[in-house]
Amino acid sequence: MKAVVTRVREASVEIAGEVHGAIDQGFLVLLGVGPEDDEETCDRLAEKVAHVRVFSDKAGKMNLSIDQVGGAFLVISQFTLYADLKKRRPGFSHAAKPELAEPLYERFMADLRAKGFRVEHGEFGADMKVASVNDGPVTLLFDTDNL
Repeated sequence: MKAVVTRVREASVEIAGEVHGAIDQGFLVLLGVGPEDDEETCDRLAEKVAHVRVFSDKAGKMNLSIDQVGGAFLVISQFTLYADLKKRRPGFSHAAKPELAEPLYERFMADLRAKGFRVEHGEFGADMKVASVNDGPVTLLFDTDNL
């Protein structure tokens, strides 16, 4: 699995012109699922994202995790994180098929909710408009092949 995690002051997602999910301070997570991913991979990624310390403490150092600042998550499915970019037109055969990807996307969010976080989300496979006000900016790339 791959996740692009951006620390945000606010973020939202619109589907068909209506706000589907919105958060204030927290993480915007663009989540991609690969064909080899499974529930264990998903759980490991959720654990890492939930505990990374990139929010500023009173001294201005990135020393706090999202739970310590009362942040929330906005999670967006993003199969394009598995794009094959060898040619000018990206190929997406390296992304998991929807029958694998969607349940793992749902599990990732359930894992975060089970840890006590508020989780907003897009809609799997939908055409979405995502807006965010990046904070820092701080953006991290998580790849379970390297965790």
